[in-house]
Amino acid sequence: MGKNKELLLVHSSMERVNLVESVDIMLTPQFYTLKRESLPLKYAYQAKKIAPSLFEGLLEEGGNYEYAVLKEEDGWTFIAYDSEKITQFLESKGITVDKIAKIYFAQEALKSFTKPLILDEIQALVALENSTVVVVPRIALPEAEQEPLSFDESFLPAKGGVSLKGGTSSVFTQQQALSLAAIFLLFAGIFVVEGLRYSGNSQEDTEVLQSLYEAHPALESSYTRQGIIEKYRSIDKKERKKREVIKAFSSMIFKGVTLTSLNINDKKFKAEFSCTSVDVAKRVKRLAKKAGHNVSTIKQSNNLKLEGNL
Repeated sequence: MGKNKELLLVHSSMERVNLVESVDIMLTPQFYTLKRESLPLKYAYQAKKIAPSLFEGLLEEGGNYEYAVLKEEDGWTFIAYDSEKITQFLESKGITVDKIAKIYFAQEALKSFTKPLILDEIQALVALENSTVVVVPRIALPEAEQEPLSFDESFLPAKGGVSLKGGTSSVFTQQQALSLAAIFLLFAGIFVVEGLRYSGNSQEDTEVLQSLYEAHPALESSYTRQGIIEKYRSIDKKERKKREVIKAFSSMIFKGVTLTSLNINDKKFKAEFSCTSVDVAKRVKRLAKKAGHNVSTIKQSNNLKLEGNL
């Protein structure tokens, strides 16, 4: 196994660093906004979908916010962060994006804050009521708690974290990567099955027709044969249209885009895409319109809905 990466604590008063190898980053609450809600949600992707609406009025306008979610026993913790501002700050401290493996939030290491962690002469990190990691004035701490807590790799969460765009790791979380892998596997399976089936269509059609002719001589009439041909042609046209739709959807999945739902039947199709920014959503819209699909924006989000008839 490879060597574990160094875990670097990032706070507003940190000193500039000079990195040779990539590191993992842990951000203090100075770089994110946290909100806790008791919601009957089962999966993280469901929580992420509603996260933007929970922070309405709480975040600075004009920010390019992304969201992370943490599952807790009594609900969910939602974290909003501006990756562009974080990137700018890190670069000002000598930490370029290509040197960042993964970013974690101090809240994810809640159990490691058994006592205050001193940041500088003025500030400290504490676990408030053992539920939320916050920054407090150091002067507010009792003298007995002034003894510093050492920050090291033991604070690294067992799972979680996010990746910044352009970093050394994927821009997708592990769950997103697994979801995309499953979708691509489904597409691959469809193409393989359809390809095999249609590669043998000509021979199969001939054998089926021959069997019908032998059992029912009346089918030899040109009128009946034409009806059979039209039936198979109609089926082939719909299946080809399905493959074209799937191919178009595949071209719309790129950095910043996640296919969250897909439904295709014999009459119509519908899909929803989650986009990380307005620019990404605009690009998906252009591709959708180019493919001739109806596209609309889901209210109060950058997510898009594509639909059409086969």
